[in-house]
Amino acid sequence: MATSKIYKDFILEQLNLADNITVKPMMGEYLLYKDGVLFGGIYDNRLLVKITATNKKYGLDSALPYSGAKPMYSVHDVDDKEKLKNIISDTCKGLL
Repeated sequence: MATSKIYKDFILEQLNLADNITVKPMMGEYLLYKDGVLFGGIYDNRLLVKITATNKKYGLDSALPYSGAKPMYSVHDVDDKEKLKNIISDTCKGLL
């Protein structure tokens, strides 16, 4: 199942507090970048971020973006924009 444009637009609106977020479509899903760093994506209408030592403190559940992929963290509480900003920031810190 591919991600709907409505859900993608909703997530991007929720991420508007985080600076320099870009999105690239990829086979019906969307890859998310901050300052050019791939930190996660929108897969099957789910926001997933890469697992790093710096974002474990949020206690997020792991999920597979697609069969055969590495696990990622699933962000369920997408309504809290400030928390999302912090999760993205901490995820990117762990990827640098």
